[in-house]
Amino acid sequence: MTVRSGAGVVAGLGVRVMVLVAFTACGESGPLVTVYSPHGRDQLVIFEQGFEAANPGVDVQWVDMGSQEVLDRVRSERANPQGDVWFGGPEVFFSRAAAEGLLEPYRPAWASVIAPEARGLDDLYYGVYLTPAVITYNSDALAREEAPRDWDDILDPRWAGKVLIRDPVASGTMRTIFGMIMYRSLEETGDTAAGYEWLRRLDAQTKEYVLNPTLLYQKLARQEGLVTLWNLPDVLRVKAQGLPLDYVLPAGGTPVLVDAIAVIKGTRRPELAHAFVEYVGSREAQLMAARQSFRNITRTDVPTDSLPAWLVDVNRRLQPMDLDWNLLESQGREWIRYWDAHIRGQGGR
Repeated sequence: MTVRSGAGVVAGLGVRVMVLVAFTACGESGPLVTVYSPHGRDQLVIFEQGFEAANPGVDVQWVDMGSQEVLDRVRSERANPQGDVWFGGPEVFFSRAAAEGLLEPYRPAWASVIAPEARGLDDLYYGVYLTPAVITYNSDALAREEAPRDWDDILDPRWAGKVLIRDPVASGTMRTIFGMIMYRSLEETGDTAAGYEWLRRLDAQTKEYVLNPTLLYQKLARQEGLVTLWNLPDVLRVKAQGLPLDYVLPAGGTPVLVDAIAVIKGTRRPELAHAFVEYVGSREAQLMAARQSFRNITRTDVPTDSLPAWLVDVNRRLQPMDLDWNLLESQGREWIRYWDAHIRGQGGR
């Protein structure tokens, strides 16, 4: 970390923000921004390097953890915040944090050019990516036509003992997929019983609940399991790295998460936090995320011919599910608690 004092200029890929570098009470110098994120090392390193290159003397310190873990950490640090920016995770988590007074309002310069559904309430958070959930499979073991085509196909007896699932307690992606199943049950039957039964059947199919995404990819690549439910950008990223994984966009539609960014309330470095938010949503950084990290961006002012081919193809085929995200937010924790206490590891009993 480079220590600087006085006034400096932060230029974030087309965004210039004047930053006053001040000394903290503990004696450390100011040009450090701490980012909590579930986006994984590959994307976080790219953004760290890009932001630091555009802002000489500023150091990005990122902490990689699951979305639920970020929320829990921000809660636990409420009285003495250690992070500055929360970068990544489903909108429902940000909405919960906003309701609990954990986020600082900030309206970035790019707020008006993103999709309407990506604009959070009262400037407390903004969506920067749209993240579809997909069915993922080992492409060495299965041809595309052999893989499950829709959500219910994962319950076919042929997949018994061949399903790996990222632990839903810590994962925003899996909580959203489970929430989709429960919402579908309520819509079709007026009750949650069918949804819980679906999750019991999935539990009976599941070989292991995996602790983190990296282990999930490795186990799938080694054919310790053949299929999983996960999110599109992560699958495309590890596929590009050479792992034998591929995906199916479910035929009946898929939940599309709004993946957001926010300033953590009580940040000791608000100017740097604002600069990082501006950087992430800038046109150049959005294109970098699409091209290098396989993110579906929320900016609506980027010409189609500037987008990578994979994104143009996905946007053409994607069928977003119409979900009640407020219901998923209000009931999701109870659904996961019940699943964890009464369904996990029960083998469908």
